[in-house]
Amino acid sequence: MVILFQGDSITDVGRNTTNGSTASLGQGYPLMVTGDLGAKYPNAFSFINRGISGNRIVDVYARIKCDIWNLSPDVLSVLIGVNDVWHEQNGNGVDAVRFERVYDMLVSDTIERFPNIRMLLLEPFVLPGESTDEGWELFHTEVPLRAAAVRRIAAKYGQVFVPLQQMFDEACTRAPAAHWLPDGVHPSAAGHRLIADAWEKAFFSEIYKA
Repeated sequence: MVILFQGDSITDVGRNTTNGSTASLGQGYPLMVTGDLGAKYPNAFSFINRGISGNRIVDVYARIKCDIWNLSPDVLSVLIGVNDVWHEQNGNGVDAVRFERVYDMLVSDTIERFPNIRMLLLEPFVLPGESTDEGWELFHTEVPLRAAAVRRIAAKYGQVFVPLQQMFDEACTRAPAAHWLPDGVHPSAAGHRLIADAWEKAFFSEIYKA
């Protein structure tokens, strides 16, 4: 079973792309998931990470053939959305309506290509932090609109929606926001652990029922 992680810097997390390297999984939740599943089920899964820092939904869609279809995944995991809001601060964001339209195309076109594919569509999230405080009203208002769109698309196509915002909100009752998302967007190791746990819970309950 080929599992493909797709998204932005939260998925990329410094993966090595130099010298044509394609095996690097980065240092975040994709690596944690790979370690957990690889230890429990040796040789059952192959893992690929194609997250790219700074990507918006339009950037992921632009890469749909080379970084999704050409890899023939059995499971596609997507986490995207915060940059579509963040980049609006320099006029290059993707509004909520267009975000949903392009995300829908990404999912529907991929299902048309691979009718049996399963998808984990992860909810974009945000917390107060050094990168979000100045534009908090924008982040606090707009990121939930992208999250709602992802939820609708998952339901529309019978795919798996993985909620993350409430998880991070509840985590902030145990430790400050900076413990989980130091800048309000990018997870710490602890934050990535939370995402990995939520990913695995959804995967084993909805896709791989061993």
